[in-house]
Amino acid sequence: MNQFFFGVYPYIALAVLAIGSIARYDRDPFTWKSSSSQLLRRKQLVMGSVLFHVGVLVIFFGHLFGLLIPIQIYEAFGINPETKTLLAATAGGIAGIVAIIGALMLAHRRLVDPRVRATSSFWDTAIILLLIAQLALGLISVPVSLASIEEGEVVKFMAWAFGIFTLDPKAASYLQHVPLIFKLHIVLGLTIFLIFPFTRLVHMLSAPIRYIWRPGFQIVRARRKHPAE
Repeated sequence: MNQFFFGVYPYIALAVLAIGSIARYDRDPFTWKSSSSQLLRRKQLVMGSVLFHVGVLVIFFGHLFGLLIPIQIYEAFGINPETKTLLAATAGGIAGIVAIIGALMLAHRRLVDPRVRATSSFWDTAIILLLIAQLALGLISVPVSLASIEEGEVVKFMAWAFGIFTLDPKAASYLQHVPLIFKLHIVLGLTIFLIFPFTRLVHMLSAPIRYIWRPGFQIVRARRKHPAE
Protein backbone atom coordinates (compact mmCIF):
# COMPACT_ATOMS: atom_id res chain seq x y z
CA MET A 1 0.00 0.00 0.00
CA ASN A 2 2.88 2.37 0.71
CA GLN A 3 4.27 1.74 -2.78
CA PHE A 4 0.85 2.32 -4.37
CA PHE A 5 -0.10 5.49 -2.51
CA PHE A 6 3.31 7.16 -2.72
CA GLY A 7 4.89 5.52 -5.75
CA VAL A 8 1.99 4.95 -8.17
CA TYR A 9 -0.94 7.12 -7.05
CA PRO A 10 0.99 10.39 -7.55
CA TYR A 11 1.41 9.62 -11.26
CA ILE A 12 -2.26 8.67 -11.61
CA ALA A 13 -3.34 11.91 -9.93
CA LEU A 14 -0.97 14.10 -11.97
CA ALA A 15 -1.93 12.38 -15.23
CA VAL A 16 -5.66 12.86 -14.61
CA LEU A 17 -4.96 16.46 -13.54
CA ALA A 18 -3.14 17.26 -16.78
CA ILE A 19 -5.17 15.24 -19.30
CA GLY A 20 -8.51 15.94 -17.63
CA SER A 21 -7.89 19.70 -17.52
CA ILE A 22 -6.91 19.80 -21.19
CA ALA A 23 -9.91 17.67 -22.18
CA ARG A 24 -12.36 19.81 -20.21
CA TYR A 25 -10.99 23.04 -21.64
CA ASP A 26 -11.24 21.59 -25.15
CA ARG A 27 -14.65 19.87 -24.87
CA ASP A 28 -16.52 22.08 -22.37
CA PRO A 29 -14.93 25.55 -22.43
CA PHE A 30 -18.11 27.22 -21.15
CA THR A 31 -17.88 25.24 -17.89
CA TRP A 32 -14.34 26.54 -17.29
CA LYS A 33 -15.26 29.14 -14.68
CA SER A 34 -15.49 29.77 -10.97
CA SER A 35 -19.33 29.81 -11.07
CA SER A 36 -19.49 32.69 -8.63
CA SER A 37 -22.66 33.12 -6.57
CA GLN A 38 -21.73 36.64 -5.50
CA LEU A 39 -25.10 38.08 -6.54
CA LEU A 40 -26.89 35.79 -4.09
CA ARG A 41 -24.94 36.67 -0.93
CA ARG A 42 -22.01 38.99 -1.40
CA LYS A 43 -20.74 40.07 2.03
CA GLN A 44 -19.80 36.68 3.48
CA LEU A 45 -18.43 35.56 0.10
CA VAL A 46 -16.00 38.47 -0.18
CA MET A 47 -14.57 38.10 3.32
CA GLY A 48 -14.38 34.32 3.21
CA SER A 49 -12.96 34.28 -0.31
CA VAL A 50 -10.20 36.75 0.50
CA LEU A 51 -9.12 34.87 3.63
CA PHE A 52 -9.27 31.51 1.85
CA HIS A 53 -7.39 32.56 -1.28
CA VAL A 54 -4.65 34.45 0.58
CA GLY A 55 -4.04 31.53 2.93
CA VAL A 56 -4.16 28.88 0.21
CA LEU A 57 -1.79 30.80 -2.09
CA VAL A 58 0.79 31.09 0.69
CA ILE A 59 0.43 27.39 1.45
CA PHE A 60 0.58 26.35 -2.22
CA PHE A 61 3.75 28.26 -3.04
CA GLY A 62 5.25 27.29 0.31
CA HIS A 63 4.76 23.62 -0.53
CA LEU A 64 5.90 24.12 -4.12
CA PHE A 65 9.22 25.75 -3.27
CA GLY A 66 9.66 23.95 0.02
CA LEU A 67 9.40 20.48 -1.49
CA LEU A 68 10.97 20.86 -4.92
CA ILE A 69 14.03 22.97 -4.09
CA PRO A 70 16.91 20.62 -3.14
CA ILE A 71 18.01 20.75 0.49
CA GLN A 72 21.56 21.56 -0.66
CA ILE A 73 20.37 24.97 -1.87
CA TYR A 74 18.87 25.75 1.53
CA GLU A 75 22.05 24.65 3.26
CA ALA A 76 24.07 26.91 0.94
CA PHE A 77 22.15 29.83 2.46
CA GLY A 78 22.74 28.55 5.99
CA ILE A 79 19.26 27.06 6.44
CA ASN A 80 19.48 23.60 8.00
CA PRO A 81 16.54 21.13 8.06
CA GLU A 82 15.57 22.11 11.63
CA THR A 83 15.35 25.80 10.72
CA LYS A 84 13.44 25.00 7.54
CA THR A 85 10.95 22.90 9.49
CA LEU A 86 10.44 25.71 12.00
CA LEU A 87 9.91 28.31 9.26
CA ALA A 88 7.55 26.04 7.32
CA ALA A 89 5.53 25.19 10.42
CA THR A 90 5.23 28.83 11.48
CA ALA A 91 4.33 30.27 8.07
CA GLY A 92 2.20 27.27 7.12
CA GLY A 93 0.40 27.29 10.45
CA ILE A 94 -0.55 30.96 10.19
CA ALA A 95 -1.58 30.63 6.54
CA GLY A 96 -3.51 27.45 7.35
CA ILE A 97 -5.52 29.16 10.08
CA VAL A 98 -6.36 32.07 7.77
CA ALA A 99 -7.34 29.71 4.95
CA ILE A 100 -9.50 27.41 7.07
CA ILE A 101 -11.39 30.34 8.59
CA GLY A 102 -12.16 31.55 5.07
CA ALA A 103 -13.07 28.04 3.91
CA LEU A 104 -15.44 27.53 6.85
CA MET A 105 -17.15 30.82 6.02
CA LEU A 106 -17.56 29.74 2.40
CA ALA A 107 -18.84 26.29 3.43
CA HIS A 108 -21.31 27.80 5.92
CA ARG A 109 -22.62 30.15 3.23
CA ARG A 110 -22.99 27.33 0.69
CA LEU A 111 -24.67 24.91 3.10
CA VAL A 112 -26.91 27.28 5.06
CA ASP A 113 -28.14 29.81 2.51
CA PRO A 114 -31.01 28.09 0.61
CA ARG A 115 -30.45 30.10 -2.58
CA VAL A 116 -26.73 29.35 -2.73
CA ARG A 117 -27.33 25.70 -1.85
CA ALA A 118 -29.94 25.40 -4.61
CA THR A 119 -27.48 26.64 -7.22
CA SER A 120 -24.59 24.47 -5.99
CA SER A 121 -23.58 21.23 -7.64
CA PHE A 122 -22.36 18.15 -5.78
CA TRP A 123 -18.73 19.00 -6.57
CA ASP A 124 -19.17 22.62 -5.44
CA THR A 125 -19.96 21.39 -1.95
CA ALA A 126 -17.67 18.37 -1.97
CA ILE A 127 -14.54 20.27 -2.98
CA ILE A 128 -14.86 22.93 -0.27
CA LEU A 129 -15.37 20.20 2.36
CA LEU A 130 -12.34 18.28 1.06
CA LEU A 131 -10.25 21.45 1.18
CA ILE A 132 -11.34 22.06 4.78
CA ALA A 133 -10.33 18.49 5.66
CA GLN A 134 -6.97 18.98 3.94
CA LEU A 135 -6.33 22.26 5.77
CA ALA A 136 -7.29 20.60 9.06
CA LEU A 137 -4.85 17.73 8.46
CA GLY A 138 -2.15 20.27 7.65
CA LEU A 139 -2.77 22.17 10.88
CA ILE A 140 -2.80 18.96 12.92
CA SER A 141 0.53 17.98 11.36
CA VAL A 142 2.22 21.21 12.50
CA PRO A 143 2.75 20.19 16.17
CA VAL A 144 3.71 16.67 15.02
CA SER A 145 6.30 18.20 12.70
CA LEU A 146 7.70 20.39 15.48
CA ALA A 147 7.82 17.44 17.87
CA SER A 148 9.93 15.46 15.38
CA ILE A 149 12.03 18.40 14.23
CA GLU A 150 15.30 16.64 15.05
CA GLU A 151 14.37 13.51 13.06
CA GLY A 152 14.66 15.28 9.71
CA GLU A 153 11.17 14.43 8.46
CA VAL A 154 11.24 17.44 6.14
CA VAL A 155 14.19 15.94 4.25
CA LYS A 156 12.17 12.77 3.62
CA PHE A 157 9.29 14.77 2.14
CA MET A 158 11.67 16.72 -0.08
CA ALA A 159 13.36 13.53 -1.25
CA TRP A 160 9.97 11.97 -2.01
CA ALA A 161 8.63 14.95 -3.98
CA PHE A 162 11.89 15.35 -5.90
CA GLY A 163 11.93 11.59 -6.54
CA ILE A 164 8.43 11.66 -8.02
CA PHE A 165 9.37 14.31 -10.57
CA THR A 166 12.67 12.62 -11.39
CA LEU A 167 11.04 9.17 -11.73
CA ASP A 168 12.99 7.72 -8.82
CA PRO A 169 11.69 4.13 -8.34
CA LYS A 170 12.57 4.33 -4.64
CA ALA A 171 10.55 7.50 -4.01
CA ALA A 172 7.81 5.73 -2.01
CA SER A 173 10.35 4.20 0.37
CA TYR A 174 11.31 7.64 1.66
CA LEU A 175 7.90 7.93 3.34
CA GLN A 176 7.79 4.38 4.71
CA HIS A 177 8.18 5.38 8.36
CA VAL A 178 6.80 8.93 8.56
CA PRO A 179 3.84 9.52 10.95
CA LEU A 180 0.37 8.61 9.67
CA ILE A 181 -0.90 12.20 9.77
CA PHE A 182 1.59 13.19 7.07
CA LYS A 183 0.60 10.24 4.89
CA LEU A 184 -3.09 11.14 5.15
CA HIS A 185 -2.28 14.75 4.29
CA ILE A 186 -0.34 13.71 1.18
CA VAL A 187 -2.94 11.17 -0.02
CA LEU A 188 -5.80 13.66 0.36
CA GLY A 189 -3.74 16.29 -1.45
CA LEU A 190 -3.18 13.89 -4.34
CA THR A 191 -6.90 13.08 -4.36
CA ILE A 192 -7.69 16.78 -4.72
CA PHE A 193 -5.33 16.85 -7.73
CA LEU A 194 -7.19 13.81 -9.10
CA ILE A 195 -10.63 15.44 -9.02
CA PHE A 196 -9.33 18.92 -9.88
CA PRO A 197 -10.42 18.85 -13.57
CA PHE A 198 -14.03 18.02 -12.59
CA THR A 199 -14.50 20.94 -10.18
CA ARG A 200 -14.57 24.73 -10.22
CA LEU A 201 -10.91 24.71 -9.15
CA VAL A 202 -9.96 24.76 -12.84
CA HIS A 203 -10.36 28.54 -12.78
CA MET A 204 -7.01 28.62 -10.96
CA LEU A 205 -5.35 27.80 -14.29
CA SER A 206 -6.87 30.89 -15.94
CA ALA A 207 -5.26 33.64 -13.88
CA PRO A 208 -5.76 36.92 -15.80
CA ILE A 209 -2.05 37.70 -16.09
CA ARG A 210 -2.69 39.89 -19.14
CA TYR A 211 -4.42 42.42 -16.89
CA ILE A 212 -1.02 43.40 -15.54
CA TRP A 213 0.03 45.09 -18.78
CA ARG A 214 -3.34 46.11 -20.21
CA PRO A 215 -4.08 49.89 -20.54
CA GLY A 216 -5.29 51.58 -17.39
CA PHE A 217 -8.41 52.88 -19.12
CA GLN A 218 -11.41 51.46 -20.95
CA ILE A 219 -13.29 52.91 -23.89
CA VAL A 220 -16.97 53.17 -22.99
CA ARG A 221 -19.67 54.46 -25.33
CA ALA A 222 -21.61 57.47 -24.17
CA ARG A 223 -25.16 56.76 -23.11
CA ARG A 224 -27.60 57.74 -25.83
CA LYS A 225 -30.67 59.56 -24.55
CA HIS A 226 -34.05 58.06 -25.31
CA PRO A 227 -36.39 60.36 -27.31
CA ALA A 228 -38.89 60.29 -24.44
CA GLU A 229 -36.28 61.82 -22.14
